[in-house]
Amino acid sequence: MSTQLKNLSDFSHTEVPSAVNYKFGIVVAEWNAVITNALYGGAYQSLIDHGTLPEHIFTYAVPGSFELTSGADLLLKNLKLDAIICLGCVIQGETRHFDFICNAVANGISNVAIKYSKPVIFGVLTTDNQQQAEDRAGGKHGNKGVEAAVTAIKMANLAATLDN
Repeated sequence: MSTQLKNLSDFSHTEVPSAVNYKFGIVVAEWNAVITNALYGGAYQSLIDHGTLPEHIFTYAVPGSFELTSGADLLLKNLKLDAIICLGCVIQGETRHFDFICNAVANGISNVAIKYSKPVIFGVLTTDNQQQAEDRAGGKHGNKGVEAAVTAIKMANLAATLDN
């Protein structure tokens, strides 16, 4: 497995632009809260570390990962934001529910991004078990929330660059 020994939140190989001029929405699923709260902490701190003002970060909770799409849509409909970060965690169970939810969320987030021509970032863990989720929410493989925040910053910067 390629992630076996890799911290996926290591951005030492790339430049992350300043986020001081951008406004971000963060939509966080309440389901699997221990994991999603860790993802949120990583995303929020990463935005702050790259210059985002705390008052330019708008956080909203939704019941589960399936609702991330609706949450992102509502934020972009009602707030002037440069990017949205969607944070959730879906852990494989014994039924096909996992497949339906993961597919719907991925497609939904893409559709919202296209609808508003704004970056909507997929910060959703889709793991086989709890340990894999923990490993990617601040554990040995880094924090997917950090990755999602850096992606949001880079995409907001790209959009701003192209708008100019």
